[in-house]
Amino acid sequence: MPSAVVIGTGKMGKLIEQTLIDHGFEVLGAFGHENINQLNTVVQTPDVVVDFSGVAAFDAVVGFVRERGCALVSGTTGFSPEQLSELKQLGESAPVIHAANYSVGVAVLRRAVTMAAEALNGWDTEIVETHHNQKVDAPSGTAKLLLAAIDPEGTRPVVSGREGFCGARTKDEIGVFALRGGTVAGTHEVHFFGQDEEVCLMHRATSRQIFVNGAVACAEKLLTKAPGFYTFEDLIFG
Repeated sequence: MPSAVVIGTGKMGKLIEQTLIDHGFEVLGAFGHENINQLNTVVQTPDVVVDFSGVAAFDAVVGFVRERGCALVSGTTGFSPEQLSELKQLGESAPVIHAANYSVGVAVLRRAVTMAAEALNGWDTEIVETHHNQKVDAPSGTAKLLLAAIDPEGTRPVVSGREGFCGARTKDEIGVFALRGGTVAGTHEVHFFGQDEEVCLMHRATSRQIFVNGAVACAEKLLTKAPGFYTFEDLIFG
């Protein structure tokens, strides 16, 4: 029986824990901000750590994975470029995946956005993301993923708010806007505006379970993988 440790004790963490059990994993423990300092008390080394917690747990999680050599499924968003670089380095000694979104539908959306951005070069482009009122970071990790699909080089100016006499929209700018309210699991829209026409690509999640299912699928696939830093598409579509 494969074993796992879950980092995150909120709604996502509880769903992940139950789904891992449903898929035949033994869950050795679940840790959140209240007890993350006890992570090293886990006696048995798990096959995989699944982390959907927060940025504050980063050092503890990375240290644990580096010491134990287990696989890591990371779905935490809001990491700094330096932290993301450290995760990639961790892949030199353990199988690691980090993704902003574990939905198969979002992976397909990213591919579609890449194709649309190439075909509709020169059109005005805006991203709108909507999440529940408890989400702590903005824009969402998925919005950043879609932004990178539109502008892989990261050279175009990004606008996150417009107010007052801000002037006409510049040719290359990309608008990225975050809406927060209620219990929305996650909605992402990418708008391409041309002359007298518009293309809108959208993904709407109606529950967190779709992200949980993707994360657990990745946990299962990492059990057979050599050390390396993997993307969601590597594991799901590879």
